[in-house]
Amino acid sequence: MSQFWSQKIHNLTPYVPGEQPQDQQYIKLNTNESPYGPSPQAIAAMKTACDDALRLYPDPQCLSLKQSIARYYDLSVDNVFVGNGSDEVLAFSFQGFFKQGKPLLYPDISYSFYPVYCQLYDIDTRTVPLDNSFGIRLEDYPTDNGGIIFPNPNAPTGRCLPLSDIEALLQRNPESVVVIDEAYIDFGGESAAALVPRYNNLLVIQTFSKSRAMAGIRVGFALGNKELVEGLERLKNSFNSYPLDRPALAGAQASLEDHRYFEQRRDQLISVREWTTNELTSLGFEVIPSKANFLFASHPQHAAKGIYDALKQRGILVRYFNKARIDNHLRISIGTEQEMQRFIEVIRSLM
Repeated sequence: MSQFWSQKIHNLTPYVPGEQPQDQQYIKLNTNESPYGPSPQAIAAMKTACDDALRLYPDPQCLSLKQSIARYYDLSVDNVFVGNGSDEVLAFSFQGFFKQGKPLLYPDISYSFYPVYCQLYDIDTRTVPLDNSFGIRLEDYPTDNGGIIFPNPNAPTGRCLPLSDIEALLQRNPESVVVIDEAYIDFGGESAAALVPRYNNLLVIQTFSKSRAMAGIRVGFALGNKELVEGLERLKNSFNSYPLDRPALAGAQASLEDHRYFEQRRDQLISVREWTTNELTSLGFEVIPSKANFLFASHPQHAAKGIYDALKQRGILVRYFNKARIDNHLRISIGTEQEMQRFIEVIRSLM
């Protein structure tokens, strides 16, 4: 620790990302990255954007990208906010909407960045337990709150709520902001973006990192009522008025407009996910039904930590969480067909 740190820094417990070891080549099934590359059109657009114009600042309003996002979701440009990955958009949302004098509510097993933001921004919180099958029960969320946030599908479980449940939550919770973190929605869920025109307290946050395979350029966005978006813009312009660089803007827009490539790769991943689920189930694993690009699984006769260690020794990385309730589960990102076949071969040998 440094003598120059503020007390705030001393007290922080930072988010811990999935490990990225450099000691050997691994099959990486631990960070929910796409196993397939970005749209070739997106790569071409980014290469084209790397020209003499890089001497100029990018568009601070990101207008062209916002217009594409608005068209995609049948919304107005006033309903769209963009930032450096969904984590930055989440950070602005925590700062802007959740310091309300009442506790923010989120699941006890969920994205582990949420408690980090709450600690960083001094937000009062209350976690709501998942049920015994790791499902979010929205009826357990009281209406007297300073906001509600949860991923849909949830991470790390992969369970997904239907749109009707989310709408019912919005109807009984009109006095505070509800944020739906949809990083994985494209892999089988139904986006709450369709509800944005009807509920002024709804904010939907998505990313280009997962289904668009662009984790390396950091683009995220929010969809919401124009007053919520204006609040995010005020925060952004008080922190970083040029959030996305020229290649990122060009690549994200081209990716969004390449519908055929997106659908092909999404369907391919879903097919591999279902195959992997069936294979694990046949080996005695209990696999939570997933609508994400990962699986959450446990084996009643084999400790998760032991499986994790054995897989790592054999060159395969999965995610192990040493946390209450989930310390006998593994989160397994879906890789290519060949990577998942190798994963199952190794798992079969371990069983």
